Amino acid sequence: MTKQENRRQRERQDPHWIEWLTGVISTLLVLAMLGWLGWEAVMRPTTPPDLSIHVVSTERAASGYRVAFDIANTGTTTAAAVTVIGRIIQDGRVIEENPVVFDYVAAQSKTEGAIFFRNDPAAGEMSIAPAGYTSP
Repeated sequence: MTKQENRRQRERQDPHWIEWLTGVISTLLVLAMLGWLGWEAVMRPTTPPDLSIHVVSTERAASGYRVAFDIANTGTTTAAAVTVIGRIIQDGRVIEENPVVFDYVAAQSKTEGAIFFRNDPAAGEMSIAPAGYTSP
């Protein structure tokens, strides 16, 4: 903190109590954050990726039909090169199959994507499922 004497500013020798309070609070916040990160690193169990898909919407698009979906990873490990395959099944046979690949789906997160179909998904049974991933 500065002090003004005879139009000159001079640094005070004793810091103001606000400076001490700010320093103590900042130190406590940093220590708490480091403790939490350490706790998570040591105590959190490592589980493989657990991928699930939820269809959000089906819309008509210029190239056919767009099926938007969310893919969630409830595992504590990230999945890379995640392949999702969408199928339209009619009369027990696959009439259309389209894959989409996600670069990664982070651990305990959700990502959005879409698959385009030429045929109307409502005309048959639609299936969208994860087909595989690699470890990053």
